Amino acid sequence: MNNINFLFVTLFGIGRIKKIPGSFASLATTLFLFFLFHKLNIAPNTVLIFLIIIFFISLYAVNIFIKNLVNKDPKEVVIDEFIGQSIPICLYEIAHEGAKETHQVLTSYFIMFILFRIFDIVKPYPVSYYDKNFKNSFGVIMDDVCAGLYVVAVLVLYMVFTA
Repeated sequence: MNNINFLFVTLFGIGRIKKIPGSFASLATTLFLFFLFHKLNIAPNTVLIFLIIIFFISLYAVNIFIKNLVNKDPKEVVIDEFIGQSIPICLYEIAHEGAKETHQVLTSYFIMFILFRIFDIVKPYPVSYYDKNFKNSFGVIMDDVCAGLYVVAVLVLYMVFTA
């Protein structure tokens, strides 16, 4: 059971990559979601439901993983990057359902990837609030959820001001 939990919270070992495991996890998530949405044609609402389930499972799984660790936000835990990076991509797919040009999708995904990494690294409030004040699975996951929501906010503002 511990091996399954390890594979889950490290996103099948991506978290064990020595340098920038969070960025690799975000990139893998972006590519995975592109494959789901644009190769397998999975409905965005289905993926969003799956993401919500992953969120709740992650609260438990990360808690088990960090239980006996001094560092309550170890770099190898990257399921939070999966969740945070998935939020703007799923909402983009829901908002732009239907046929899209591949280059348009790839450009949008790239922008969402870059923005998410910036917000996850810089940690503007309230991302920093969850990171600093919750030394548990909730804090580990919620800072990435907030970073993902910041990406959504930036994209919505961009659409409002360019429409």
